[in-house]
Amino acid sequence: MIDMLAERMAFSIKSTVPEHPASEKVLKYALSLIINALMIIGLTLLVSMFTSKTKEVVLILTSFAVLRQLSGGLHLKSGLWCVIATTAGATTLSLITMPNSWTLMITAANVLCMIAWAPTSIEKQSRIPKKYYPLLKFLSCAIVSLNFLIQSDVIALAFLVQAVTLYLERR
Repeated sequence: MIDMLAERMAFSIKSTVPEHPASEKVLKYALSLIINALMIIGLTLLVSMFTSKTKEVVLILTSFAVLRQLSGGLHLKSGLWCVIATTAGATTLSLITMPNSWTLMITAANVLCMIAWAPTSIEKQSRIPKKYYPLLKFLSCAIVSLNFLIQSDVIALAFLVQAVTLYLERR
């Protein structure tokens, strides 16, 4: 569905502006990323209005996305499955509350996961040279460690899901 919409939009752009320097394939790829992100954000925020957990969902989506950009991880095979999984996951996580001690333990586990696995498959989503991978590992650990100060259970859970994607991609 997302690819089909992106393909139609790319074709339309290329038909309207044939001299555009980007190929139809490049336009389709860029548009599919934008559509995917907008669908995830829009659908998840819509669902959060029914659960009254909009603040939590915004924290989850933001913290997950920032850490994902630095640490990489598993990608699902289709954009639609990504939308479904992310919306369901963020909604579910937003409904969970934990004692502070659990938040701190999960945050500590997340830091260890970042030390062990970040970055993973980052070359699939960025053009960052390998010489900067130690910096990405450090930044991933630093961002996760901020939760020792913030002590947010939903941020800890979002980081845990991201850590799991690192593990699954390495298997």
